Order: sequence, then structure tokens, then C-alpha cells
Amino acid sequence: MSRRIVAVALALAAFMCSPEVRAQTPPLKAELIDVRKIADDAPHNAFTDLIYWHDQFVCAFRQGRGHVSTDGRIAVLTSADGDQWERAATLTLPDLDLRDASLSVTPDGRLMLIGGVAPRKADGDSAATGTFVAFSENARAWTKPQVIVEPGRWLWRATWHDGKAYGVSYAAPDNHPVASLLVSDDGVKFTDLVPKLFAEGYPTEAVIRFAADGTGYCLQRRDGSAPANSAYLGVSQPPYREWAWHDLHEFFGGPNLLQLPEGQWIAAGRIVRDGKPTTDVALLDVAAKTLTPLLSLPSGGDTSYPGLVYHDGVLWVSYYSSHEEKTNIYLAKVRIAPR
Repeated sequence: MSRRIVAVALALAAFMCSPEVRAQTPPLKAELIDVRKIADDAPHNAFTDLIYWHDQFVCAFRQGRGHVSTDGRIAVLTSADGDQWERAATLTLPDLDLRDASLSVTPDGRLMLIGGVAPRKADGDSAATGTFVAFSENARAWTKPQVIVEPGRWLWRATWHDGKAYGVSYAAPDNHPVASLLVSDDGVKFTDLVPKLFAEGYPTEAVIRFAADGTGYCLQRRDGSAPANSAYLGVSQPPYREWAWHDLHEFFGGPNLLQLPEGQWIAAGRIVRDGKPTTDVALLDVAAKTLTPLLSLPSGGDTSYPGLVYHDGVLWVSYYSSHEEKTNIYLAKVRIAPR
């Protein structure tokens, strides 16, 4: 072996052992432990979220006659162990289609549920969508849902951080194609923090999460034709008025995001391969700005909108799918480990 080859090999070995390389997120693998159907009692069951709160799992999702119908309502299920589930509540508003539940916990410990609200005249009709909110102290009795964002702009999810709720609203259909960052002190009155947060292509659903050091991360879906429909990662520091955006080069529908105890970020959402959609668990490397699919859950057709909980060393994923004839709600248990 020549001295040049030896020198190159030694330099490469030193680089791979350097602190910068060791500090990078290690490759992960995801293994499906179990998956079960937890709800199928309506013609269409979809758009889930999941939280572990007060020593129980809480899963919320929409039920109705179809993907778009006038009778949309939010079902809330609870479970002590993730195996046996019972209905805790149903949320409705007269003449309004309630959609896309999002669960969080307020600073005073209440459960908060926001979702879409659309005044449809008939099943299948398109309608402007806004946002409602309701609160509960036990997941069973809820305050009356109240509209907090009028139809036209849709605040799709909310995340609490340092006493404030943050979320991204998008054109539904007003002010296309701008996504805006909203903030609230009470989860009811939201105001614009960044009126023009993102406007590349056609931004829609987005989720914001915060690291322990205060860094904010936004996983932003975009609709349209490839390659203009790839998701973006936004990164920001307090007070979250300036964001840096990075193309993830992958369509990602119904996005959700969770940080593992070891620091890695796990995303879940819809990926489409060769025209076939599946709900996937993926590694979001916030340093390298890459999204790497790890596992396709049993899914297909009308699918995605996962809820994420990391509990007892297991990733719990609620989602919906139509791979078994009609859209049902599923709960998967996934083991995440170094590869």
C-alpha cells in the first residue's frame, strides 16, 4: 500500500472519529411490533391525533359519511393500556363539518383539542375551512366547541411552548398561497406572529415542535405537482420571527413530528411511491436537513394523518387507512433503535 493511500485512510479514520461526526444523528431503524384497528364504526373514520395524558392514551379523529360530508364530528377515545379502547366523547357543531383533530395540553394542565370547521351545504361540497377549539379536564366532558379562526384560514395544529400556543394557518382558501405563524396566550385568541411565514408553491398543513434548547422546527407540507410539492423544514430561534427553510425533496402529507429522548426527530405522514400512498415513519435529521423513510405502516389508498406518542420506550402511532376496504383508525406500536 502506498504512503498516499495510507495517509488518506488515516485522515478518513480521524475524520470519522471526530466530535463533529460522532455528534451527528446516528442511523435508526424502525420495527413494527404490533398494529390493530381501534375504530371502524362510521362509514369514514380519519384524521387522527394521539396523546398520553393523565395516565391514559387519548385518540381523537373525525367520523362522517365520507371524506367530505356535512356530518363531520370528532370522536374521542381513551385507553389505559393502548389495547382496550372506549369512547369518551363526541364533539359536534350544528351545520358544520368538524375535521382533523389536534391534541395538546395547556399550561394549566387541561386537554385542548383544535380542529377544522367547514360550513358545507351538501356532502362533497367544497367549503372554506376555519378552526374550532374545545377544552377538557378529563377527556369526557368538553367545553362547547367555539370557532377561533373564521372559515377561509385553517389553523391546522397547535403546540404549547413556554406558556404560548403556536400554530401555522394556511389558505382555505383565503390569502393563497401564504402560510402564517400564529401565537396565543390562552389557546382561544390567536394573532399573527409571522404573517408571511412561508409562500413557496402551495403550502398547506404544517406542524411546529420545539427542542429543549428552544429551537423551533416546522414541518411544512406543500401540494401541487412534483417537484413543487416537496415538504420543507423550517428552523428558528426565539422569538420565532425569522425562519430558515430547507427543501426535504419528498412529498409528506398530514405531517407530524416528535423528538425522541435521545434527541433524534421522528416524523410520520403520507408518502407516495409509484402512485401508491402509504403512511410512513421517517427520520428527520434536523442537522443534515434530510427526511429518510424508515418504515411503511400497513396502509394504502386514503391514508395518513398520524398521531405520535413515545411511551415506555415504544413509538405509538395512530393513523387512518383504507387498505381494508373502508377508512378505519389504526394504532401501531413501533420500536426505534440504532441501526
